[in-house]
Amino acid sequence: MTPFRPARWLPGGHLPTLYGPLCRPAPALDRRRQRMTLADGDFLDLDWYGPEDASHPCVILLHGLTGSSDSLYILGQQQALAAKGWQSVAVNWRGCSGEPNHLARGYHSGASEDLAEVIDQLQRSAPNRTLAAAGFSLGGNVLLKYLGERGEASGLQAAAAISVPFRLDQCADRLQVGFSRVYQARFMRDMLAYVTNKQRLFAHQGRDAEHASLSALGSLAGMDSFWDFDERVTAPLHGYASAADYYRRCSSRFFLGSITTPTLIVQALNDPFVYPHSLPEQAELSASTRFELHTGGGHVGFVEGSLRRPGFYLERRLPAWFAEHGVQTGT
Repeated sequence: MTPFRPARWLPGGHLPTLYGPLCRPAPALDRRRQRMTLADGDFLDLDWYGPEDASHPCVILLHGLTGSSDSLYILGQQQALAAKGWQSVAVNWRGCSGEPNHLARGYHSGASEDLAEVIDQLQRSAPNRTLAAAGFSLGGNVLLKYLGERGEASGLQAAAAISVPFRLDQCADRLQVGFSRVYQARFMRDMLAYVTNKQRLFAHQGRDAEHASLSALGSLAGMDSFWDFDERVTAPLHGYASAADYYRRCSSRFFLGSITTPTLIVQALNDPFVYPHSLPEQAELSASTRFELHTGGGHVGFVEGSLRRPGFYLERRLPAWFAEHGVQTGT
């Protein structure tokens, strides 16, 4: 296929990162929502698009931090997959579908157990359906961690991970540098709202135990970095001793060597969320993994084409990768 050539009118790493969220019109998709109950009583909302017949392959799409199934890179990918005649299902992580989840715990970069439940339920509902998955940013980290944990039992024909924060600790540091602090401020605002909205809802609904778990976190004031938030919120809510413990146990870089599913990783050297030294060395990758590193593209950007006719590389690259690895209608 034609290689990726970064749009010359979007130089650097920030402009391609921001172009999609700020300038791209949202594809209008008539999707079907399914609420999936998890083993712990919580829920995930799944948004389906494409053919309803389970004989068609299905690609699971996993959004990034503070995103949702309405993120433009998710909508664009669902549109591209449907053009191939495939189903897709966009997973909203806990509390990301527009309605707070039922538990004090939420989602995070290592929540591979939630992905495992999605895949298990999809397999049980249609045992002969071909499944693949693509994760973006946080979703890519979750996916790679899951693949490394499951090995040959992943249940996926193929996978793709884009703009992955391979080392969560180093990415937390990266977001404190230069213009990237603007992204950090936006993330912090949204993540703190995610917690405080649940506190208010639980108090209103009389969910005393869950409200007590959030209240036990103490004041949320004064948090201005990922290190702060993950030390004071993510770690205690999800069973980690500290932010450092969470980063160590959930960074996908430590799981790459155990992946056996054919997996594509697409990364940009100018990603403003990820240091170049956070990227894995070739020796860390399993034989089933293809690592595609571009000089440009930003973070989940990868815009190509002209200003008048911009294109999105991931929407042709990912379907091509899946087709190459046996994700075909009728298989």
